[in-house]
Amino acid sequence: MERSEIRESTKITLLNKVRTHDYGQYLYKASIQKIRGFVGEDISFEFPVTALIGPNGSGKSSVLGVAGCAYKPIKPGNFFPKSAIGDESMAGWRIEYEIVDKKVNPRQLVRRTSSFRQAKWARDEVLDRPVLFFGIERTVPAAEKTKYKKLTKSSYIHKSALVPLGPSVIQQIEHVLGKSVEGFRITSISDGQQFLIGRTGDNQYSEFHFGAGESSIIRMILEIEQAPSNSLILIEEIENGLHPIATRRMVEYLIDVAERKSLQAVFTTHSDYALAPLPNEAIWASISGKLKQGKLSVEALRAVSGRVDKRLAIFVEDEFAKAWVESVLREMLGVAFEQVEIHAVAGDGTAVSTHRSHSKNPSIKFKSLCIIDGDSEQTGDDDPESGIIRLPGDQPELSVFESVREDLGTDLVVLTISCQRPPEAQSQVAGAVEEVIRTNRDPHLLYVQLGMKIGLVPEAIVRGAFFALWIRKNREFCEMLSLRIRGLLSV
Repeated sequence: MERSEIRESTKITLLNKVRTHDYGQYLYKASIQKIRGFVGEDISFEFPVTALIGPNGSGKSSVLGVAGCAYKPIKPGNFFPKSAIGDESMAGWRIEYEIVDKKVNPRQLVRRTSSFRQAKWARDEVLDRPVLFFGIERTVPAAEKTKYKKLTKSSYIHKSALVPLGPSVIQQIEHVLGKSVEGFRITSISDGQQFLIGRTGDNQYSEFHFGAGESSIIRMILEIEQAPSNSLILIEEIENGLHPIATRRMVEYLIDVAERKSLQAVFTTHSDYALAPLPNEAIWASISGKLKQGKLSVEALRAVSGRVDKRLAIFVEDEFAKAWVESVLREMLGVAFEQVEIHAVAGDGTAVSTHRSHSKNPSIKFKSLCIIDGDSEQTGDDDPESGIIRLPGDQPELSVFESVREDLGTDLVVLTISCQRPPEAQSQVAGAVEEVIRTNRDPHLLYVQLGMKIGLVPEAIVRGAFFALWIRKNREFCEMLSLRIRGLLSV
């Protein structure tokens, strides 16, 4: 997966803008007292672009609807209609909001409530705000939309002008789609309906011959660029009809427009590519009626929700811990390693809570284990039956680095060759190890820095070399861990 083009400084600026309520209008928090499978769940929109992830049927669209129903343009019945039969349980549904609206209160958050009572929705002094909603139907091909059928009739006479797309709109569309839309035009056909005309060289073609994803991106960007500042954008399944790279670029576009126009966006997704540009604060997972914040991958969500083909899921804090545990288990388990999945779930608290939630769920058939870092502040993990294990040492990256460095005199040649450097580079590697440990301020960068100094060796190769030596030196822990896992696999 390519790295996001959004700078960390941009993310920090936007996070601070939300924290200081530096918006004319902004949905800051929704407390779901009761909606469908949710009871007493809160979601805070700490970043102006928020992703909602989760398995099918987990409630992502419900949370999207919760966000929209904070404002007048979105009718609650659009997301939460009531049938004359079967919907008796809607009684008592209620959402409480904390909202920035400087026109209503320039200094404090405004509180509003939406509730379902007496067989209908009631919203107290509902606030007005421009809201754009893009549902799944946006990717239905134009040729299948009834409103365009008249264009196929020979008797149709078109009178409206074909209007070129603006230069700034073209630039944004091309960045997402990765193709030229120079010469594309749009025209009105009736009742506010618009139709796209494409061009390749001297040949033009109608929207009937567009890809569904291409058409939806052009239309969304057109509307978003025309939206007033402080608008709210709601998107169902942002990746629908898009190549994975275009999905990532569309999210990058939303971050860019959030910065340029103070817009807020909330979208649902099943794509890890959509999550890549976002900070942890921007991602919320919907799992079994609970909302969890943090960068859970879509792959990890499968494990959390019980959709895994392996016999054991292991939850760890981050990608370094995942690589460390994978190295240990691949060495110690042999072919049994094929029955294990390891998932980085963004933080020790998330790792522990997802493991405990999994352990209490009788419908999930496979086992789970949680491995947290040695410096974790999580408590209550002293019971060996809890399934929570600590990695040795304090700060993980530094612990592994120092452990190998201690025996560098005897292991230098192995480390050098494992880092894909020739034996005659031993002195260079030894000197680089000492220089890096002396100058490093952030242990997360140790292996990147060492790789740069010994000849632009990729971080993964350097890290793997250190893991291999660490395993040789720490056989007691590795054997304990593998014994525990073999026991779980045999149950």
